[in-house]
Amino acid sequence: MAPKILVVLTSFGYIEAAKMPTGWYLPELAHPYDVFTEAGVEIVTASPKGGVAPLDPVSVEKFKEDASAQAFLRDKKAVWEKTQPLSSFKGRADEFEALFYPGGQGPMFDLVDDADSIALIEEFSAKKKPVAAVCHGPIVLVNAKRSDGKPLLAGKEATGFSNVEEDFAGTTKVMPFSLEDRIKAVGGNYRKADQPLAEFVVVQDEGRLITGQNPASAKGVGEAILKAISA
Repeated sequence: MAPKILVVLTSFGYIEAAKMPTGWYLPELAHPYDVFTEAGVEIVTASPKGGVAPLDPVSVEKFKEDASAQAFLRDKKAVWEKTQPLSSFKGRADEFEALFYPGGQGPMFDLVDDADSIALIEEFSAKKKPVAAVCHGPIVLVNAKRSDGKPLLAGKEATGFSNVEEDFAGTTKVMPFSLEDRIKAVGGNYRKADQPLAEFVVVQDEGRLITGQNPASAKGVGEAILKAISA
């Protein structure tokens, strides 16, 4: 039986205050998906609401020259249009080898405080299964706790979309808070690449906690997850 990875996507698709569509970010699922499927790993997708997980149209435009992203967009719509409700996966961590959260701005609005998501992260972590996220995805980790009651990220190195990158993208004012600041606020040791938008992946606890900084880090996160579940 093929190993399975549970991928959680946002259900948040529109920032009302900014009149701006959002969602999950195309290459942050497409690139890891290629890594996983080429290794024979099965992907199961979930989202808070189930059904169609909104794809950020900006990511489609920005990565229109990216062959992997465009092939995924063209051929794999069922992966994000037929997600299962997140709540249905609680208590099922033993069915999966790892838990992965792609980014996009959506998770900053829904998954950050989603009780089912937090419970799932804590369940996978307690079972010492890899929990991974990329770009804005690591925001899902800030409210999760360890078995001793301390924040999951306390004392751990982690990365995610930086304040500088948020400014560079022109989206600081439309975000509900700073991802970088929230990681630091729960005791995480936030790290980032020397240059904005450069690939940067942080692996902690022998692959049980994996974070990537930005879209360029998505493939590296996928490779780190694969390495962790193959060990």
